[in-house]
Amino acid sequence: MTKPVPKLSDFITPAEIQAHKGSLDCPISGLVMDSRRVVPGSVFFALPGRRSDGAQFIDEAISRGAVAIVAQKLPALVPSKLTFVQVAEPRVVLARAAQRYYQFPDRALSVIGVTGTNGKTTVTHLVKHLLGTPEQPVGLFGTIRYDLGARTVPSFRTTPESLDIYGMMAQMRGAGCKQVAMEVSSHGIDQYRVLGLGFEVAVFTNLTRDHLDYHSGLEEYFQVKARLFTGETGAAPKIAVINIDDPYGARLAAMLPEGVRLVTYGESAAAQIRAEAVELNFKDTRLRLLWPEGELELSSPLIGRYNVSNLLAAAAVAWSTGRDLRECLARLADFKGVPGRMEQIDVGQPYSVLVDYAHTDDALSNALGMLRAITPGRLMVVFGCGGQRDRAKRALMTAAVQRYADFAFATADNPRGEPLAQIFKDMESGVSDGSRITWIEDRRRAISLALDACKAGDCLLVAGKGHESYQEFADTVIPFDDRQTVRELIAIKRLKDDAV
Repeated sequence: MTKPVPKLSDFITPAEIQAHKGSLDCPISGLVMDSRRVVPGSVFFALPGRRSDGAQFIDEAISRGAVAIVAQKLPALVPSKLTFVQVAEPRVVLARAAQRYYQFPDRALSVIGVTGTNGKTTVTHLVKHLLGTPEQPVGLFGTIRYDLGARTVPSFRTTPESLDIYGMMAQMRGAGCKQVAMEVSSHGIDQYRVLGLGFEVAVFTNLTRDHLDYHSGLEEYFQVKARLFTGETGAAPKIAVINIDDPYGARLAAMLPEGVRLVTYGESAAAQIRAEAVELNFKDTRLRLLWPEGELELSSPLIGRYNVSNLLAAAAVAWSTGRDLRECLARLADFKGVPGRMEQIDVGQPYSVLVDYAHTDDALSNALGMLRAITPGRLMVVFGCGGQRDRAKRALMTAAVQRYADFAFATADNPRGEPLAQIFKDMESGVSDGSRITWIEDRRRAISLALDACKAGDCLLVAGKGHESYQEFADTVIPFDDRQTVRELIAIKRLKDDAV
């Protein structure tokens, strides 16, 4: 029996259409939101954006063979044999159409969404590791990579567009995945990228100042995050796993709609999944983990108090979905950590070097505060602030560094199209002791000088970029990996010392 050719009307309903010109029953070959990917027979969704509007690329899409265009406005003239559909919000219609086109892959997967300012990447990687097996892989969407079950691809954004999400979920379904752990950013929620997704579990880690170049303030940022839990993304999750150590988490727990099961975690005595007797050092973290049915002494390879919170979040997901918590936590010993998240660079040097993604004042305070408590010598930090992002957080980040570090090397992060001099000027407002900070434009040189300054027992944190393997400037992107740079520089310095 011949498989019917898909038509545009199969994926967009009359209720979603404000007006149209041309046939809605035109045969189509696929859905596309990037005009460069259009092939003959494609439906092109012209998505509005903050920096560019998809409507600018309609002519290119048509020239490449698009047979239908979905946009917010109808043109006066529509070429013959072309269908033009006007909708109120193209991103909403794209999410619905993509879900239908890929035959609702989320219904075959238990979707675990993790949102919050910090910890999303670590929690999703922990969930994947603790819940997955070779026979039953767990899919992953995140800042570092997308794991589709049968293959892994590099990440191009924390939460992809809805079309990419449903397309990759279809691959996960085909590879035998039954669960997927997914980082859900505030941008992803606000831009309807997760609209209609059926979440079994939604996790809230914490909320601190970030992305205020996008959101009007911290309250709006919180309200956007809350949509994942209140059903405003299409449906409320079955289970809400919430960090009640965080004041926004405690507030969110009181906002859940009826029927959502609340599971709390934290170091608070009121938390269902909680940690006690926490001991921190550079080798591991020791703690007692308690849950309603029992308790367990644990040694975690992840260092830092905030990683205690991340571990509790993953344990709460496992417990809330009916897993044997002891069995899941036994796998923790094999966890290799997350690239660029408090990643130790140990090539035999007598001091400690860690690379971390910390790029907010709260993340720097947490990272440096933890390292301050376990470092016998001096604590140094290399850090910078991203260009064309929230300028107000720059002074706060510098103040956090001044509060905890003995000495700081301020340098370029991803300047993008903003002059580094302007970024430095904003950062200088947070300086309380100018004798404990130096300003070096070149990031590689800043790391080199910081390594030169380290002595036995000291600790150096290289913060801001973590796993990133590039650096963004105004009109170019260059290869740059903090971890690789540290290793190269230590090796060069050893050669020089040996030659003396």
